Amino acid sequence: MSVNQTTDLTVEKDDYSFDRVPVEKRNMGWFSVTNITFGIATAIFYFQTGSVMALQFGAMNAIISAIYAIVIAGVLGTVIAYLSAKSGMNVNLMSRQGFGYIGASLTSLIYASNFIMYCAFEGMILVTAVHAYFPAIPLWLLIVVFGSIVIPLNWFGIKQLDKLQKWSLPIFGIFLITTIIVAFNTPSKFGGHFWTYLPDGVQIGGTALLLCIGMQHGIMGLTALIASDYARFLKPKDIKLGSIMIGFVPQVFCFGVMGLLGIWFGVRLGESNPGVYIVTLLGLGGVVFTMLTQLRINITNIYSASLSLSNFFENVFHFKPDRRFWVVFSAVVSMALMLGGILDHLASAMTFQGVLLMAWAAILVTDALVVKKLLKIVPKEYEARQEKLYKWNPAGVVPLLISSVIGTIAALGYMGTFLQNTATFFGAVLASILTIAIAFFTKGKYYSKNHANTRDVRVKKESKMYTTPREKTT
Repeated sequence: MSVNQTTDLTVEKDDYSFDRVPVEKRNMGWFSVTNITFGIATAIFYFQTGSVMALQFGAMNAIISAIYAIVIAGVLGTVIAYLSAKSGMNVNLMSRQGFGYIGASLTSLIYASNFIMYCAFEGMILVTAVHAYFPAIPLWLLIVVFGSIVIPLNWFGIKQLDKLQKWSLPIFGIFLITTIIVAFNTPSKFGGHFWTYLPDGVQIGGTALLLCIGMQHGIMGLTALIASDYARFLKPKDIKLGSIMIGFVPQVFCFGVMGLLGIWFGVRLGESNPGVYIVTLLGLGGVVFTMLTQLRINITNIYSASLSLSNFFENVFHFKPDRRFWVVFSAVVSMALMLGGILDHLASAMTFQGVLLMAWAAILVTDALVVKKLLKIVPKEYEARQEKLYKWNPAGVVPLLISSVIGTIAALGYMGTFLQNTATFFGAVLASILTIAIAFFTKGKYYSKNHANTRDVRVKKESKMYTTPREKTT
């Protein structure tokens, strides 16, 4: 075997796309792992959602929805990070037991498609910023250039991500403070305090607030689930503190700091696209700032997408190319979405993907806390080996399908205005209830073949204990 081949295998093995991270490899401190997740938290995309919500539905409605997002996503993220750190698995692998190894492929595909879509969203913000400063450069060329940059930045997996995020975070902080100072000294286009801004015909609460919450749902599920891709590398001694730092603290920064700044920028500058107003404020510095933040988030988007695609194709088609193959594939698809104008469908995409992702997150958390821990229907340990699992587990697949279909119907407005605006929350609650009901009804039979065999042996022993004396004589 050549040196290059050995290196390639080492890189692939360190990503653990197909199996849990061994205990001896869980050697990253909570600070390093949290630092990687801040690549997500510092995305300018949160500026954009904050600005869009404030200008369309009013600043206070956007602020209330941000508080809601911090609490819900923070709790979900902390639980999922803890489960991931304890098991050494990401959500794709943890789903194999609760959904079956083929059923979990559905979640892997959903997960991957969302990361690719967000890569396109983030990429378009970057492209818009550069194009605003250099209008002579064609948009398609900028899309190809910046869509391709994430490939080499993702080539060597988790360790490379750690270094890139660690060294770029202080630079991000300097640019962010500079942007705030310049914006503060720029005359505001709104005369009052920013939190009092309301468009004509809009009031605080009611439909406007529900629409803001609906937009938050689109990203909340993703930020909660993504913690697992990194928490699985945590040192065992850091699990309790690390789960909070990885699962909750980034949500505070995502929705509280970046989201709130987006609301303030949007109202003050009268513009919803940060790719435009940051360049307007800082000129070439704004281009560099936008480039830095968007590359920080997109390398994590591509990393998680590549892991999910690896799982999907390995499970369904037994196709196991190098993870870097999926890095290239994900980048190419995201470029295609950018060329197709994905940013024009931001609100709709966030609402519908929120239904799927929140249902999945709800099933994972319900499975861990209620089915496994409270009701003790199945053992708490996770199993990811195909030979030990069934292809399908109705306790995960059925709730996901039913809640996603009904949630989508609700989101389309066929079940009334209230459920249309709370479709994601409604779908998540429905998914939780169905998970408990089906796991209880099936007595956890489809969680693993070992559990089913153990149960059959126990039933046979019990039947012998209650055999009548007459039957024994016979």
